[in-house]
Formats: sequence, structure tokens, C-alpha cells
Amino acid sequence: MVKQAIRIFARVKPSRKPAGIYSVSNEEERASSLEILVPRDLADGFVNNKRESYKFRFQETFDQDVKQDTIFESIAKPVAESVLTGYNGTIFAYGQTGSGKTFTITGGAERYSDRGIIPRTLSYMFEQFQKDSSKVYTAHVSYLEIYNECGYDLLDPRHEASKLEDLPKVTIMEDPDQNIHLKNLSLLQASNEEEALNLLFLGDTNRMIAETPMNQASTRSHCIFTIHVSSKEPGSATVRRSKLHLVDLAGSERVAKTGVGGQLLTEAKYINLSLHYLEQVIIALAEKNRSHIPYRNSMMTSVLRDSLGGNCMTTMIATLSLDKRNIDESISTCRFAQRVALIKNEAILNEETDPQLIIVRLRKEIQGLKGELALLTGEQRTEELTEDETLRLEEQVRGFLEDRDPESSLDMGADMRKIQYCFAFIKLLHGKKEEESRASSPVNAAERPSSSAPRPEEIKKLRDILQQRDNEINILVSMLKKEKKKTQDAMFEMAPSRLNAPTRHSDSSAQSGSLDQSPKSSVSAAVEDQMGSQEWRSHSFPRKTGEEMSLGRQEAFEIFKRDYPDRVTIEDNKRLLKQRFAEAKSLGEEVNKVRSRINQMKGDVEQRRIQRAALGIFSSSDEQNQYDPVEEELREQMEEEKKRYKGLFSRLKNLKTEIEHLQLLLEKAKVKLQKDFEGWWVEEAAHLQAKQEVHKARMATSAPPSPQVHEQSRAPRMLDTPIPLTGDSQTDADILAFVRARQNLLQRRGKP
Repeated sequence: MVKQAIRIFARVKPSRKPAGIYSVSNEEERASSLEILVPRDLADGFVNNKRESYKFRFQETFDQDVKQDTIFESIAKPVAESVLTGYNGTIFAYGQTGSGKTFTITGGAERYSDRGIIPRTLSYMFEQFQKDSSKVYTAHVSYLEIYNECGYDLLDPRHEASKLEDLPKVTIMEDPDQNIHLKNLSLLQASNEEEALNLLFLGDTNRMIAETPMNQASTRSHCIFTIHVSSKEPGSATVRRSKLHLVDLAGSERVAKTGVGGQLLTEAKYINLSLHYLEQVIIALAEKNRSHIPYRNSMMTSVLRDSLGGNCMTTMIATLSLDKRNIDESISTCRFAQRVALIKNEAILNEETDPQLIIVRLRKEIQGLKGELALLTGEQRTEELTEDETLRLEEQVRGFLEDRDPESSLDMGADMRKIQYCFAFIKLLHGKKEEESRASSPVNAAERPSSSAPRPEEIKKLRDILQQRDNEINILVSMLKKEKKKTQDAMFEMAPSRLNAPTRHSDSSAQSGSLDQSPKSSVSAAVEDQMGSQEWRSHSFPRKTGEEMSLGRQEAFEIFKRDYPDRVTIEDNKRLLKQRFAEAKSLGEEVNKVRSRINQMKGDVEQRRIQRAALGIFSSSDEQNQYDPVEEELREQMEEEKKRYKGLFSRLKNLKTEIEHLQLLLEKAKVKLQKDFEGWWVEEAAHLQAKQEVHKARMATSAPPSPQVHEQSRAPRMLDTPIPLTGDSQTDADILAFVRARQNLLQRRGKP
């Protein structure tokens, strides 16, 4: 059992605006202090006795210039290590809207270095799974969203990237032991890092995001990403199960300050209410004499019951936005963190015995006890032994007879049928051995001066010598064939004709081609295949969009994409991905070259061994065992090439992980671009349709125009020239929507 208080950290968000007056002090060991200075307002001559200085203590305070990798190493890595050893862990970020909680937990989508705690933790855990070969690890992932006090499963496989209302609702169930169970929450297995990152990307796509006055892309819900880890040593019945909650809380904000309304106001009320219940639970846990903790007031506190005062190692990150207008919210966040630090958790090693292994062991024990009981009572079994049982008994008897250890024993149980079968099999083996010795005695009697039968050791030795001679003869025959072939090649080379040059060239190319096309040298081919698939992905998005859209919408989409704010980021990621592909391709070619050199050196070493074995037939054993400096030099070169191969392969593996993450970022950016365009297009079409209805109403109230005027007035003059329409309602709507969109985009650019 590990008893410790919840660890608290503070992170200051970078700001371009003038920040409030604050200072960070890291003079104390394993602790730091954050001091916030609030100047007094002496306007109109009124006396203000408000405090000017607020000082708070944290385990560590991260200033504006701290990067994501430092946050992971200091905060998330110790928690992940404890989860791998069998303890539960929780990391949650708390702060106001726009203070950087989602960036800290999930990360940004612009650069690879902006990865947050969740993708870095997944990468670290699967790396540790591969390093630790003494245990068998399995990992499962779940992603829960709490929106307006209702739980939703973000990883539902039946509704990929669907509306939030279509996702299955998650309900809380409690067993008699007061353990919380979440109904309808998917728990999906991730066998490697790529599958886990794909699940994270799917959950982030389904997540509820809206624009608020405090943040352009504000998460309007609490999200809990959980990693379930189980580990077991081979042959052991003990299983360790642990879980890691990575919680991204919704931002606390003052509704009166933001001035939001409608759906955003409802979301803000639910968010503030759930955070209020969370604060009530923390205050109750900090008080020693409280007998009741109000976990059931909200869904979030019910799910995080173990993380708050339970069996868990919990860490909190207080994200602060120290702009002058956000000083009050930042001070409130720091006060909340100080109350959280008073809570103490008791983390227990989660070990349990695998019931399946216990059942197997008990069945074996029951079978053995039944056999002993039958042996003691004299009960006779009439059924015959099965074929599998007899084969197993014969293997045990052969192993017992071949074992030279005098203390070895033959364990066949307390079954008289098995005992009698083993004695009969031993007698059969002894009879076969005597027949073989009698059959071989006339042949060897003339070679020995004595008339006694040959011993089994001598027969075995003679057989070994005969086998060795056969091997030597085969080696000599193969060498003679090679020498004969070399002689023929030399005779062809001496001929003045040049017809053999292309033949030799084709032979060498065929040999090199066969070497390059071996299954082991497919690294560069795999990289080229991956590049081809990536190029197909990058070109498939616009092509698919063009097939689904009409010509007007396609042209509007191209203009929208050209003026899209994140276009520069997408192009930078594409360029970086292309560079990584080029590096991976060059590394793959280098790996293949190193592997070819290693195979060539192996062949040279084997050739020298065959030559020395053939020479050993006609020379003494001392000459055969002499030191070969050429072979030793080849072995040293092989070791150097193997080290280089391992280094290149490790770099290639790291590049593959980075390429896959960049691909995910590009897919996510493309999905966001498509969603933004669809929303913009619907808005423009609705506006244009409303304008058409007004125009039709005006035309209906006015006098009927002439036919020429009527043909020209069918379309509103949004540009300098009249717009020709086709008569088809859907096509006309697309044309008018495109004209409206183009005019708006030209106005945004400053063109008339």
C-alpha cells in the first residue's frame, strides 16, 4: 500500500497580451511557489484594502516557455510507470476556458512536437511492453464524454464520426460492494501504438466542440480517456490489473463575464454545476470528521470515485491564463489546487489470481487424488488407455532411460493401468535391444580378436565415424564440381568472342536480383509501398470531394480552401511528411545494403570452413585447428555491420512512428476543413434562399413585367452582369449559392 497526497502542478499559458504580474520561485527542493501580484485600484480617491499578493505552493510550476516533452517527463511518466507495476493512476487538468487544458492532455494538431500527455503516454507504454519480455501485457482503451450530465461512448464502432445524439448513452451502475460499472461503454483492445492512436483520433472526432468568447475551439464537455493494462508472467496464476484515467475537464467560466446565451448558456450551467460538485467532494474529503462524501451528486464524481480519496495515484495540473482580465479566475484555480493537495489516497497493488489457471490446477490435483484413492482401495479400472495417454507414457519412459542422472524418477501417477503399461514397454525395449546386439555379433566377430559380442558404445562410435566419412565424401564431391565449373568458365573467358560478356553480366544481375528479392530484404520495398499508399491518400480527398460536389460547389470549395486559415499548417505538415518519407526510403536502401554485405560475409566464412574441412581429411588435426586470421577479420567486420544494421533499423522504426502520427494529423485537418466548408456552405445557401423568397414576394406584389424583363429578373443581380439560370431548382440553387459565396470571399479579400 502506498499512501500519499494528490500531487499538484501549475502550468502558465503563453500569452501575447500583457500578462499579469507574477513570479515563479523554484528555490525549495521538490517544491516551487507561484506569487501573483494584483495592484490596487485607487481611482476616484476610494480606499481599497484588497490583498495585493497571493502566494501558492506546487510540486513544480511550469512557466510559459516549457515544452510538451518536459510536461510528460515531469508529470505523466512517473504515473505511467506506477500503472505498469500494477497501481491505478489519474491525471486531470483543471482551469478556466482557454487556459490550455486540452492542449496539455491531448495536444495540438499543428506540429508533431505538440503531442500531449495521451499520445506520449501511449507511445511510452507500448515501448515498455516490447522491452519487458518477462511478462505478457494486454491493453484496452475506453473514451467517455460527459456532456450536460449525460455520458456518451466516443468509441462506439457503429457510429463513426456521427452526431453526438446518435452515440449510445452510458449509464452508471453500482454493485453491492459500491463498485462503479459503466453500462454501454466500449472497451476496445489495442495491440500496438498505431491502433491506440487511431482510437484516440476517432474519439476526438466525435467530441463536442464549440466556439465561445473565451476560446475559438472550446471543449464543452468532460472527457475521460482510460487505458486498462493487465500483465502476467508466463506460467504464473497471478494477474496484475491497473487503469490510467487521463481527464480533460471542461473549462470553468463566469457566464456573466462571457455573455453567452442559448445552447452555450445551458452548457456553461451544466459545466459549472459539475465542477461545483467536484469542489464539494474535495472539501468533504479534506475534512477529517466528514462521514458522507457526496460522490453521487454528479456523473463525473461518481466515475472518478477511486481517483478522489480512493485506490489511485492522482495528479492534478492547474492551467493558468495570467492575463489581467483573467487574474481572478487564475487565483480561484490555484485555491482549488491547494484544497486538492490536502486529499490523501491509498493506492493498493492490484493483484488477483487468474481463475482459469486455478481451475486447471485443481482439476489436476483432483485427478491425482482419485488415482491415489483407487490405488489404496484396490479399485480396478476396466476402461483402456487412450492413444494420447499411451504416447505420453512412452515418451516419459524413453526420457527416463536416456537420462544419465541417477536421481531421476519416473512419475506415472497412481493408476495401475499406466504402471503396468510402462513395465510392458520397458520389457519390449529391452527385447529389441538384445535382438540388435545378436544380429550385429557375426559381422564384428571377425574384426575383433576376442570372441565376445560388441558393446553398444563401440557400435555407436563406428556409426558416428561412418557418418563423418559420408559427410567428408559429399563435401569433396561438391568441391570437385565447383572446381570443374571454374575451369570451364576460365576457358570461356580465354576465347576471343564477346558473346559471353552479356551472359556473365546477366548471371551476376540474376544473382543480385535474387538476393535483392529475398523475403528478408524488403525494407525499401515496404517504404515505397507506404509512400505510394500515402500519395494515394493525399490525392484521394480532393478527388472524392470533386465527385460528390457539383461544379459550382467544387469551385467554391477550391476558393475556400485557398483562403483557409490553417492552409499553411497543412502544407507544412505535408512537406514534413514528404521529407520523412524520403529519409525512410534512403534508410531502407542503406539497411538492405548492410544486410547484403552481412550475407556475403557469412557466405565467405562458410566457404572457408568447407575448405578447411576438406583439407583436414588429408592433413593432421593440428593443421586443421590452426588460427585463421582471415576468418577472424570477417567475423569482426560482420559484428560491426550488425551494429550498424541495428542502429539504422532503430532509426527507421522511429521514422515510421513519426510518419504515422503525421498522417493522422493530416487526416484530422482534412476532416476539419471539410466540416468547416459544409457549415459555411449551408449558411450561405440559407441566406441566399431567404433573399430569393423576399425577392419573389416583392415581384408578386408588383405589376407583371414584360417577357423580356421577366427572363432577366429570374435571378438576383449579385454581380455586374445578369446570371443565366437553367430552370432546374437544384442546379439554380447551386449557381446562386456559388455566386453568393464568391462575392463574400472577394469582399473579405478587399476586392470590389
